[in-house]
Amino acid sequence: MTDFLTLQKEYRIHVYETGPDSRLNLASLFNYLQDIASDHAEILGFGRNDLMKCNHFWALSRMYAEIAEWPAWEESIIVKTYPNGTDKLFALRNYEVSYPDGRHIAFATSSWLILDQATRKIQRPEAALSYFNRHSEVQESPLRYASKLEAAGGEAVNSDTFRVRISDLDVNLHTNNVKYLQWINDSYDIDFVKQNTVYSTEINYLSESFYNDEVFLQARAGNNGYYSHSVIRSDGRELCRVRLGWKQ
Repeated sequence: MTDFLTLQKEYRIHVYETGPDSRLNLASLFNYLQDIASDHAEILGFGRNDLMKCNHFWALSRMYAEIAEWPAWEESIIVKTYPNGTDKLFALRNYEVSYPDGRHIAFATSSWLILDQATRKIQRPEAALSYFNRHSEVQESPLRYASKLEAAGGEAVNSDTFRVRISDLDVNLHTNNVKYLQWINDSYDIDFVKQNTVYSTEINYLSESFYNDEVFLQARAGNNGYYSHSVIRSDGRELCRVRLGWKQ
């Protein structure tokens, strides 16, 4: 279902998209959000194919989600999205996730950058979004946009190093941003994951990583069930910051 302002899609949860509790896992939820964002951008005329005509591409910079409930294997959910104007260099997009009967599942917000394919320099989004911006109004967001996170640093615990694999790469030949979430989720103890559930996720993407780069993770426990994570390349470049909120 589409109109000019929104796109709505139904997703059925497959067994390979679930975790140990047979419910939708975090990476799969974020894959849904990026799938519908990509589809909607194409419909509106500023998708990947449109930007590549100018040698530009979209890069997800920040994302924030609050999840009230995790749907189970074989259940269907409705994901709705709409772009919500710009903020300086960011193009903003919102998401609402619910069951087909309208019961709420999650809200999410995202902040995107347009990069030059050759130079990796940030481009202002107004040119790509000018037609849309003339025909839409910024809506009040039900959820805040992601803020700048602090590095795990301090008393953080380091993981062993590992290398970026072919299966980690996306169409732009850098690490798919959902892979960072998978790496971090895999760093938790299985008993902790069985006893706790993610209720909020906030991400800052800072730099790219590529095939065979050596990386490691840092993790630091905070207050009220929050855990801070950094993904760092072996040369010291911080690639990503993530803050997960867990509850029993």
